[in-house]
Amino acid sequence: MMFKKHALVAATLALAALSAQAHDLWFKPSSTVLSKSDWVTIDAAVSNDVFFFNHRPLGLENVKVTGPDGEAVEMKNAHKGELRSVFDFKPEKPGTYRVTMLMNGVMGGYKDANGQPKRVRGSAEEIVKQIPADAKEVRITENVRRMETFVSVGKPSALAVSGKGLEMKAVTHPNDLVASEEATFEFQLDGKPAAELEVELVADGIRYRDGVDAIKLRTDANGVLKVKFPRAGLFWLSADAKDSKTTVAKATERRLGYVATLEVLP
Repeated sequence: MMFKKHALVAATLALAALSAQAHDLWFKPSSTVLSKSDWVTIDAAVSNDVFFFNHRPLGLENVKVTGPDGEAVEMKNAHKGELRSVFDFKPEKPGTYRVTMLMNGVMGGYKDANGQPKRVRGSAEEIVKQIPADAKEVRITENVRRMETFVSVGKPSALAVSGKGLEMKAVTHPNDLVASEEATFEFQLDGKPAAELEVELVADGIRYRDGVDAIKLRTDANGVLKVKFPRAGLFWLSADAKDSKTTVAKATERRLGYVATLEVLP
């Protein structure tokens, strides 16, 4: 029971950071392509700058690693420091491993009897309890977010999509990205093409250049995005969407997000 409570708190905090867009959440893998089984270390943080530890660690309660067969892979040596969290895992079998964090929660706001704005967060049940009967201008928003990165041993294997929320379907495999070649991804919203979706790419090394230099792209009518990465290295990919297809009672808006860390080879 206590673990579930901690997991809910961690997910709520992560959603707050994502929704406010004041900070970025990310995974940073030590390796994404392996010729044979070996250890991989994942750094995870919430920061002011992508891939730079300068704010706080990411909670690992909702992080999972799954193998090519969809089975869970044990996370070892998990540690939460002052500025980052870290854990290891060892992919034993050939194929692609997925590191995923799913974040689902509810946020809301209202004005009290005196006209003062109030904010509320938590589960759908907790949100309803926090809003008084005389509240005005009540707004409840459902948040559905996914963050992931990928590690392949030997030949990459196929990556399935769940058909829920905002997802990236790999046309070009995320562990087969090369700076000199165009990559193709398909973005889906609840299993359907996410047309005209704005996607942002940020390269590692923000600390050592004058600006973020974000690359902003947009999917076509079929949710397809073609990218030619400007150089090799790690890239942070982010996309957001919103609609009214909520699954939470009294929620009028659904906000969805997708974040991935990709490694582009020379």
